[in-house]
Amino acid sequence: MSTKSDDELARERLIDLAVKFYDQFDEGDIPHMDIPTRTKSNIVFDEDSKVWVYGDRKSTRSANSVRGARKLLKATYAIEFLVRQLEENRSSTLRELYYLSESWDAEEAHFNDQDESNQLIEDLEIVSKVTREDFHMRPEESGATLMGPLKLREQTRRGEREIHCQEDVGEGGYQIPNNPDTIEFIDHDIDFILCVETGGMRDRLIENGFDTQYNCLIVHLKGQPARATRRITKRLHDELDLPVVVFTDGDPWSYRIYGSVAYGSIKSAHLSEYLATPEAQFVGIQPEDIVEYDLPTDPLADSDVNALQSELDDPRFQSDYWTEQIELQLDIEKKAEQQALASRGLDFVTDEYLPTRLDEMGVI
Repeated sequence: MSTKSDDELARERLIDLAVKFYDQFDEGDIPHMDIPTRTKSNIVFDEDSKVWVYGDRKSTRSANSVRGARKLLKATYAIEFLVRQLEENRSSTLRELYYLSESWDAEEAHFNDQDESNQLIEDLEIVSKVTREDFHMRPEESGATLMGPLKLREQTRRGEREIHCQEDVGEGGYQIPNNPDTIEFIDHDIDFILCVETGGMRDRLIENGFDTQYNCLIVHLKGQPARATRRITKRLHDELDLPVVVFTDGDPWSYRIYGSVAYGSIKSAHLSEYLATPEAQFVGIQPEDIVEYDLPTDPLADSDVNALQSELDDPRFQSDYWTEQIELQLDIEKKAEQQALASRGLDFVTDEYLPTRLDEMGVI
């Protein structure tokens, strides 16, 4: 589907939402909008798509209270703004939307903080079944990058351009755009995709030539990955039939980074089929690595312990492998960063650790 068609679909569905409110008024009903409840207890595993999605529990934004009426008022103002933005072929950031609301004539429509405006955009995505990228809404820059043997064509304001993600970029790599669906993959020599949590480890891999030696596309997740990062990873996997592995620190928060790449997150469960790559495998620091390699560690904080215990019940970590690793970590009461591998030498991660792990997993 062309960008123009996507814009038209987004505009039509936004207008349909506003019309629905008017129809509810006309029929004597209290205007309302039903949204899936965004909690872990309302996530279910979809056997067809192999990702976690929202279940049947819903919450209602209704004008039967002052608080609910304010939410719907803000929704209608946001819809009007987004429709006008699409008609003018403009774009804006989530942060700008928060400040823009200060100019709306109804003071009750102003957002109290950016969390409120962010949540409203997510609500509109869910009920319209259109992504915020097609609303022309952008997050603040994530800075996530690609480095590896991939040639692509991207759309810019100055027209199309072709880029090789090794030969035509500096050490910083190719920065992933807000909407990766505008990218066309032209050619590649990639054998697998390695998603890396931290910038320090990403730089170590590139400095040691890991991307060249193993025909690897290195995706810098930059911590919890942005939607654009997860989307391009899924596209690379699906369209180029490439295995995906995720390399993170050895702590509960990093395991959730892997979980968001593979199975989606509570916050974006309505987009799991668009963003998640269920076939992605975990190659991060394991609790058993901490023991086997005697890595430098930090003690688990109370919040780490609580998070690990929560993950034992998290649907994204229901496997013998994760149960064994999490229980071991709770037993040793330690966590370790990717960079802890440097205690065995700067080349250890590229010469021994990753090649051994990836070979055992059948990736190389």
